[in-house]
Amino acid sequence: MAYEQDLQEWIKAEKAAIELIHVTGNLWFEKSVELVIFRNQVVDRSASQILSLIQYAKEIVKKPINIFDALLVAKEMLSFELSPSRIDLGRLTYEWFLEREKYGNIKEFVSDKLATFIGKDKKNLVPKDVVLYGFGRIGRILAREFIIQAGKGEQLRLRAIVTRDKTDEDLIKRAALLRTDSVHGPFPGTIIEDIQNRTLIINGHTVHMISAKTPEEIDYTKYGINNALLIDNTGVARDREGLSKHLLSKGIDKVLLTAPGKGDIPNIVYGINHANHVKDERIFSAASCTTNAIVPILAVVNNTLGIERGHIETVHAYTNDQNLLDNYHKKYRRGRSAVLNLVITETGAAKAVSKAIPELEGKLTGNAVRVPTPDVSLAILNLTLNKTTDKESINGILKDAALKGDLVEQILYSYSNELVSSDLVGCPQTSIVDSPATLISKDGKNVVLYIWYDNEYGYSRQVVRLAKYLSNVIRLTYY
Repeated sequence: MAYEQDLQEWIKAEKAAIELIHVTGNLWFEKSVELVIFRNQVVDRSASQILSLIQYAKEIVKKPINIFDALLVAKEMLSFELSPSRIDLGRLTYEWFLEREKYGNIKEFVSDKLATFIGKDKKNLVPKDVVLYGFGRIGRILAREFIIQAGKGEQLRLRAIVTRDKTDEDLIKRAALLRTDSVHGPFPGTIIEDIQNRTLIINGHTVHMISAKTPEEIDYTKYGINNALLIDNTGVARDREGLSKHLLSKGIDKVLLTAPGKGDIPNIVYGINHANHVKDERIFSAASCTTNAIVPILAVVNNTLGIERGHIETVHAYTNDQNLLDNYHKKYRRGRSAVLNLVITETGAAKAVSKAIPELEGKLTGNAVRVPTPDVSLAILNLTLNKTTDKESINGILKDAALKGDLVEQILYSYSNELVSSDLVGCPQTSIVDSPATLISKDGKNVVLYIWYDNEYGYSRQVVRLAKYLSNVIRLTYY
């Protein structure tokens, strides 16, 4: 009897999750309202994945929510004229669980909680054209994300991809690389090659494939692209002189580099210092994947316990910059086979921290070891603190930062004793705290934190967040 009863309860829950998928789609495509459950994406998720997020809320976030209440709240949201927004359905459902006695019905509850979201004029978004300059590992992940997150097309619109390709075969190969990926799996949609017009039609979005050798030779307005944000994924130019060439092209408004910028270019870690730049600046850097992983954690620790000094050791997945087999390389050790060796190399992440958190300048050292895995890296933060602490206290501080405040999109808190790198492929947060691995010295002044990050996908999500901010298409949020 217990078996049958449990099975029937699960079937009811799965039916509710399927209905929630329908409601989620209507909110997304009709109202530009994106639902998340404690910052985890609900759009384009299966029923089983949604039920897994509900279970996550019960076990990890410690919130007694259920799929039936979540569906009730989401369905009621359809009855309101909501502004473009990103709403945490998990938080709303939990608040309904706590406060339902205060309200006469679900309509009163949603009306009260989302009062500042009701009315289209609350957030009028002007879509921004986006150009990807370069189409390597990060470029292709960004292309996937811009398409997946397009919704009604009221935020960022991928309009063109620039490479040096010229032939029809080149275009077909680029489409194939976008369609399937050995690390991140198949693209969840359709990609059609239009050879005659040299475009890719990706989930209905027409994307021009432009061939060029130099940035300044392109006139983007010929493709109907105006006032665009150009994201340079090549890393060829990292200084103002080189990146300014993009601004000589017709149709480009701003430039965002997906690598550490040199000289006076603002290096931005979204969530930390994205608002701290000159008003009229047009060239930006999204810093490095490692910098985006460690800065949110360092900011939280420094703001609560203070950091006297520290060392950052990065255990980093190998990259295209290394050789598959031993061969000449301009840098020492990187010429040795990436898939056969642990390779000690330098990282500028520790120095880059001071650009986001100036008070840590000169307090940190850093180095890196490249390892034979294709994706997901680990930053080991060995910090001497100004205040004493213990494992429970510092883990509690990091857990709070992951669940509330300004860094909920950047930090994920893990309880798992079995967490390994492959578990985190495709994780949207840029800093995953491995709480069981935290170490504290006897005097409570020295702490070792283990911070995982998907150096491809997690970093790309940070780039997308920064791109939306620079383009002024950040929606209202209810977290």
